[in-house]
Amino acid sequence: MSLDNVVSDIRDEANARAEEIRQEGERRAEEIVEAAETDAEALLDAREEAVERQIEQEREQAVSGAKLQAKQERLEARRDVLEDVRERAEAELRDLSGETREALTRALLDGAAEEFDGEEAVAVYGRDDDAELLESLVADYDGVEYGGEHDCLGGVVVDSTDSRVRVNNTFDSILDDVWEDSLKDVSGILFDQ
Repeated sequence: MSLDNVVSDIRDEANARAEEIRQEGERRAEEIVEAAETDAEALLDAREEAVERQIEQEREQAVSGAKLQAKQERLEARRDVLEDVRERAEAELRDLSGETREALTRALLDGAAEEFDGEEAVAVYGRDDDAELLESLVADYDGVEYGGEHDCLGGVVVDSTDSRVRVNNTFDSILDDVWEDSLKDVSGILFDQ
């Protein structure tokens, strides 16, 4: 063999080996690129899912917050309406006049007077505007006198100085009792519950 042949064989072998190394490098590079692309896609998918979860969570929180705020506003509006109804009832009681006011006041005084049978000193208090009415009504009872003003819508507060008994038969106390007993029904009527 000649030297040229040996050189040519070595060169061919080196070229073949270089081609193998180049092909192996390209194959390896393609694997690395594919792995990187797969990792990038997986990372992108994971990030998209995380963003979608966060968006959904924030949406749910916003909806929940809006529902809570709406419920609070609805409750406030209902409370305002109930307060208005209560104020109107108080105004109507305050504005009662004539025979209706006298009949109601007499009935409340009669009911309170029953608690004081046999008492010697009983005082009746009521709304300042009802002083004349109360003075005329207490004249029908022995041992009962008009005691003065009591801050109320009407009706009577009756005190016995001997037994320390007090009966509150004011329009206010009756309205309080009726209001408490009927609040659920009133709400049902007003708000179709």
